[in-house]
Amino acid sequence: MDVIIDTSIFLGKFLYYLLESLAYKIIPKRRKDVAGEIVLITGAGSGLGRLLSVHFASHGAILVLWDINQEGNMETRRLAQEKGGVKVFAYQCDCSNRQEVYRVADQVRKEVGDVTILINNAGIVTGKLFLDIADHMVEKTFLVNAISHFWTCKAFLPAMIEANHGHLVCVSSIAGRIGINGLTDYSASKFAAFGLAESLFLELNMVKKSEVKTTIICPYFIKTGMFEGCTTKYPLLLPILDQEYVAKKIFNAILEEQVYVVIPRFLWFTLVLKQIISSKMVIALGEYLGVDSCMASLREK
Repeated sequence: MDVIIDTSIFLGKFLYYLLESLAYKIIPKRRKDVAGEIVLITGAGSGLGRLLSVHFASHGAILVLWDINQEGNMETRRLAQEKGGVKVFAYQCDCSNRQEVYRVADQVRKEVGDVTILINNAGIVTGKLFLDIADHMVEKTFLVNAISHFWTCKAFLPAMIEANHGHLVCVSSIAGRIGINGLTDYSASKFAAFGLAESLFLELNMVKKSEVKTTIICPYFIKTGMFEGCTTKYPLLLPILDQEYVAKKIFNAILEEQVYVVIPRFLWFTLVLKQIISSKMVIALGEYLGVDSCMASLREK
């Protein structure tokens, strides 16, 4: 009897959420106001982190910028202040170092306050074939791209749960949903980051019954220093993404409190194909899209 009742409830919820999703395709979601929110962005010293900082600054958020490169971080601070005239705090922090993350997090709490939006954006890539990756670089890739998320979330999530207000943002990658040849360490670390973020999303909703939001970003490769020189076989079909385009998509997704964001949306189709077609077709699809040419460009750097 319980099975019938639970199944009926599930089907009812399924229909409701399906209709809700379709409605949001026509009627845009209400965007939240981030003015006064304390937003911490890792990897803020360049690329996507810098652009996101400027977007949040223009909407009145208080910014906390973390990067191992202090010079780049201070430049981001200058640009953010010019754009929004808001409070911007820059800290040098090696996110791969657990003790340093906790130390700087304590400093942030004392000097700025409790972080309400945490954006785990810092990342590195080696771009080498599996047997060519030095052991220490495998460890470094995981420390920066995935394990650091454990430390930042542990540092700032308790205050969000206590206030029943906050937002966790994980910048993963399409390589965190589909294995990419020539990017074994990067892809594996992004799978780990995705898994952590999705598990936390479920835990916060099902166990904690919390209003803390989660957004998981899975973009294709972006024109940043990490993937400089990458090309694809058919740029019109699957281009290397422009940084500003991706930053705007991420910013809007955070304001709309979207959970899963794949950029470009075309790649949702690829994710579905991966589950229903043979492994040989997966290889054929990779060859067709020319992803391997992008990896070859990285290996030549």
